[in-house]
Amino acid sequence: MKIIDRYIFVKFLSAFFYALALLMVVIVVFDFAENVSSFMFYKISWKDIIFAYYFNWLPPFFNLFIPLFTFISTIWFTSKLSSNNEIVAILSGGVSFYRMLVPYIAGTFCIAMLAIFMSNVIVPRANAKLHAFQSANMTRYARTTTNFYIRNSTNSYIFVDRWSIKEKNGHLFCYDELGDHFVKYRLTAQEIQYDDSLKIWKLSNYTKRFTTHAGEQIFRGTYMDTVFNITPLDLSKDESACGAMTYKEVLQYIREDKEKGGGMSKFYIIEAHKRVANSLGTFIMTFLGLSVASRKNRRGVGVHLFFGIALAFAFVFLQQISTVFSIFGGLSPALGAWMPNIIYSFICIFMIKTCQK
Repeated sequence: MKIIDRYIFVKFLSAFFYALALLMVVIVVFDFAENVSSFMFYKISWKDIIFAYYFNWLPPFFNLFIPLFTFISTIWFTSKLSSNNEIVAILSGGVSFYRMLVPYIAGTFCIAMLAIFMSNVIVPRANAKLHAFQSANMTRYARTTTNFYIRNSTNSYIFVDRWSIKEKNGHLFCYDELGDHFVKYRLTAQEIQYDDSLKIWKLSNYTKRFTTHAGEQIFRGTYMDTVFNITPLDLSKDESACGAMTYKEVLQYIREDKEKGGGMSKFYIIEAHKRVANSLGTFIMTFLGLSVASRKNRRGVGVHLFFGIALAFAFVFLQQISTVFSIFGGLSPALGAWMPNIIYSFICIFMIKTCQK
């Protein structure tokens, strides 16, 4: 790596982390001002606020703004190079415009790898710890889902009328095992509870009904421990739960949900693709910002920032639109996650070829 490469590489990454750090400070100040009353109401200590809340609350926001601030830092740094005639000097010294892209690509590669690692490892763990802390210390009422029907195996189904996500218990439980022409076994219970330590289900006030061609047999009891091919996550009916899963866990859940017919796999497929697509979108943001900012303008950096940010927000808007079409329309989840990157890749190629060299 030559001197000019090191200069661009270090300045580019410095601008990125400096801008993102400033934003995180501002976000923390506003969030603390909004939640200080909640912290006081629930009597949260300063140690828990800093280490249990904000240390787990910041990584998702940091990761969320990585593509946007890759773009902003590219525009800001490159516009200063252009305003100071440094780009002109570099090109006049015999360095081609495409050779000048190498340190930008190297810096963006480091940022993209950081984004992928955070999206699939750091952020899910932080979300899981944050949700556990909020559920234990900052939630007064348990969240519930109602009328949940899921397949337990190829010939058995489970129904729960009301399921408490926090308490991990449900009411009016029913398990049906199908025969060739009728329900051969039905297990019902007034209440069902999941035991995390033993990984079993506890039933209260249960009834067993066996049906054969000869007739029916009914057994009743007070308590019963059993095992089903489902977990509390299958009954949460919450697509946001994937935010607390690593990439490997998301893929495993997709396979299990397809087998159980839970109907949530589409949300998780989109999430799995978006984690990679959004991280690699940093390359698009870099090329987009570079093509806009490398043009020397007498009106300074402001014009570059205005035009570039408009393109960046259009990219974010397109991401949201494609996600909606993937969920509620006929667009495939994979195409919906990658379509903004594909469209903007052609835009970047066009702008790089037509920018001043």
